[in-house]
Amino acid sequence: MAPRNLKEQANRGEDLSKKGETAIDVACYAAQIACQLGAHIVKVKLPSDHIEQDAARKVYEKENIPIATAADRVRHVVQSAFDGRRIVIFSGGAKKGKDAVFEDAHAIRDGGGFGSIIGRNAFQRPKDDAIKMLKKIMNIYLGKE
Repeated sequence: MAPRNLKEQANRGEDLSKKGETAIDVACYAAQIACQLGAHIVKVKLPSDHIEQDAARKVYEKENIPIATAADRVRHVVQSAFDGRRIVIFSGGAKKGKDAVFEDAHAIRDGGGFGSIIGRNAFQRPKDDAIKMLKKIMNIYLGKE
């Protein structure tokens, strides 16, 4: 249902659940709106398979939109960004283990994403470890790993 007034529209984000912050339908909608507003580069959170809105859930089920894997979800977000005609990067999120960071990078690459923001996942590690980790991430995006 469309917002009835500006106040309702402004409060829409406040109604998201904690899981909704990374929901696939929310990430796709955010990417699409950013593009419609003129963005050429879009950054969103790496989406989960949670669907926040009941109306969206019906569409995902009816159209059998694949969202089972992280790569599927990345692909769908990129599709939502003018069918891949905009650059979509994904935020790194909370600090996690190296393996999880590498899994995310593989999923982003395999789903057609353009990269990821790596902040605390590198900079809160000892310098030598961070450099090794960043080199491995670059190699993942280059298709060498």
